[in-house]
Amino acid sequence: MRTHKIATLALAVSAAFSSSVLAQEAATTEKKEASLEQITVTAQKRSQSIQEVPISISTLSGEQFESLFSGGGDILELATRVPGLYAESSNGRVAPRFYIRGLGNTDFDLAASQPVAIMMDGVVKENVILKSFPLFDVSQVEVLRGPQGTLFGRNTTAGIVKFDTNKPTQDFEAFTEISVGNLGTFNAEAAISGGLTDELSGRFSVLSQNRSDWIDNGFTGESDAMGEYEELAWRGQLLWEPTSLDMTALLSVHGRDLDGTSTIFRGNALTKGSNEFNATYDRDKVYYDGGAGNRQKYTNEGLSLTLDFFLSGGMTLTSITSYEQADGSGRGDIDGGAIVPQGTEVPDGLPSVDYVDFFSGNAVTSFPGFIPLGSDTTDLLDDLQQVTQEIRLASSDKGDLTWQTGIFLFESEFDVTTDPGFTIATVTHESSLWAVFGQAEYKFNDATTLVAGMRYTDDEKKIFDTNGTASVPFDPITVDDQRISGDLSLNHKLNSEVSVYARYAHGFRGPSIQGRDAAFGFAPSVAESEVMDSFEIGFKADLLDDTLRLNGAVYYYSIDDMQFTAIGGADGNRTQLINADKGIGKGIEFDVKWLATDNILLTAGYSFNDTEIDDPNLFVAPCGYDQCTVTDPLVNGSASVDGNPFPQAPESTFVFTARYSVPFGDSGEFFAFTDWAWQGETNIFLYESVEFQTDSQFEGGLRLGYENFDHEYTVALFGRNITDEENLRGAVDFNNLTAIDNQPRVFGIEFRKSFY
Repeated sequence: MRTHKIATLALAVSAAFSSSVLAQEAATTEKKEASLEQITVTAQKRSQSIQEVPISISTLSGEQFESLFSGGGDILELATRVPGLYAESSNGRVAPRFYIRGLGNTDFDLAASQPVAIMMDGVVKENVILKSFPLFDVSQVEVLRGPQGTLFGRNTTAGIVKFDTNKPTQDFEAFTEISVGNLGTFNAEAAISGGLTDELSGRFSVLSQNRSDWIDNGFTGESDAMGEYEELAWRGQLLWEPTSLDMTALLSVHGRDLDGTSTIFRGNALTKGSNEFNATYDRDKVYYDGGAGNRQKYTNEGLSLTLDFFLSGGMTLTSITSYEQADGSGRGDIDGGAIVPQGTEVPDGLPSVDYVDFFSGNAVTSFPGFIPLGSDTTDLLDDLQQVTQEIRLASSDKGDLTWQTGIFLFESEFDVTTDPGFTIATVTHESSLWAVFGQAEYKFNDATTLVAGMRYTDDEKKIFDTNGTASVPFDPITVDDQRISGDLSLNHKLNSEVSVYARYAHGFRGPSIQGRDAAFGFAPSVAESEVMDSFEIGFKADLLDDTLRLNGAVYYYSIDDMQFTAIGGADGNRTQLINADKGIGKGIEFDVKWLATDNILLTAGYSFNDTEIDDPNLFVAPCGYDQCTVTDPLVNGSASVDGNPFPQAPESTFVFTARYSVPFGDSGEFFAFTDWAWQGETNIFLYESVEFQTDSQFEGGLRLGYENFDHEYTVALFGRNITDEENLRGAVDFNNLTAIDNQPRVFGIEFRKSFY
């Protein structure tokens, strides 16, 4: 049904736009004057055309980016909106987990490491809380696929999601944007920029996202008990461009305050033997006897200072210094249901199970369905501090040989407290790293360019029992590694329109320590560094008088000692780091952008990711209490995961957007913009089961509006998840069949006004 539904929608949209294209092409035989805009990226820490960089890159900007957040969505809205990119979370609007080409980390701990780096204005956001900083006043998003270990370091084996914000301008400019929608949704974004003196300019941006409580708690009888959030984020920038000095200085200060609802866990929303939501699933209602409303509250402040010194010979010396601080906590009713004394009335229509509680010996009833153990957990991040320093010297962009070299320093420290309701454990994480790197680019001629780079990294992490609170005392644990990473690529222009490239990259993800189990009666776990070799060939083409852009790549990678996180399952609520002997991934990806007419712009992207765990000796605990249908071979109750795909790695993704405009008067247009994302077969955990796999899930968005160019305003109706799809995004398996779903349909109206 779902496949037919999206196929019908896609055919309808395609037919409509095809008819428009044919009609307009038949009306004129004149050559189009319009062409696609040229995209400039800084994937190699230089400004270059995206078509000249020998890396698989996708970008988002403008309406294609902004429409994703019309309904107040967070950074997870980027999931499947770029070929090969996926994202999910079990921590609400914080701690997103990113995956590129199937490679990521399902660990939900607040100290988890990830192989996808998040960069904002040249600064790495290492901790998962920092990765969730709200997106606003963004000029462009770049998704760099494949290892980026030369210029960006360890923990970039999957790739990078790179955000560049709008910078201060000497000329005055400003905008304000307000949207109002259902579920009590109210969003406001604004920015103002201009010259303060002839040499000093500033920019201030602010974002406010708000939603009312909309989910009832059937256990307490409270209507609109949860679902609310209030998010406020801001950024202030000062750009100094002295005429008497060959330098510029950019100071950026930012902050965030989030107070809202964490993830909603849907207890037993799945039935054994099926991965479809059952009759107990109700998007607007849960039955919680704990979790205190699943509240979360986080704050984050930081600053960065970027200095560029323009030296003789066209060289540039760049220094980027940054500091980040964050605190916060989140609580959740993880079992997603209620356990009450037998004889207590159960809400009509809900399945319930009577049993004797193992721990208390009391006769109890759980609903919906069997919930062997009540789980109410609080996680707290305390006093996170991150400091980074990069110094980079780059040659002039002129000449056949260009180069850059530099050093990078990183320090981080924070406490993580886990309170599962029966004990409280606090562990301290410390991390330090230093690296030196260099990259050179040589043009053999106008058609062929060779790029080579290398980086040496010294990485160390430490964890210790902060106050002697661990249920199983442990001595301080230190892990360290020293590695060389690098890449080699060759780019060749076949003609003025088409180029091809080949790239080899060697990268690594540093050793990891997992301390969450200190609150569950187990010692911390450690995973050794994973080492990756990646091979990629691709092409980039601007065709049909620059109205059609077609980029594609084919890749293969292998990872030795691949890091995984074995979560929950029959081992209890454990989170254990493990190394697989090898992981293998291969696939293809395409990006298409076609300016069909002056009024019709179509984009599409597709990725196919075939991932496989290669380790015949790797076994993990499957779901707890035998509540799922495991399809892997079982040995002594453990599942063999050899040959399984990586967890949360969609086998395929497809994204499609279309914009159609109709001129109105001399200075305006009516427009329609739609975007659709489809996600293929995805395995949620390391082991495979019938219940914890998804396939053919999709979501769509729509904007209908009017834009006036003379008066610089836009008014539009918007909708996100317009078909109100109910999609399974994640699960909890140690206790019962608890599901995590997607966001509901949100619709409303927005107004944007610009000033110059």
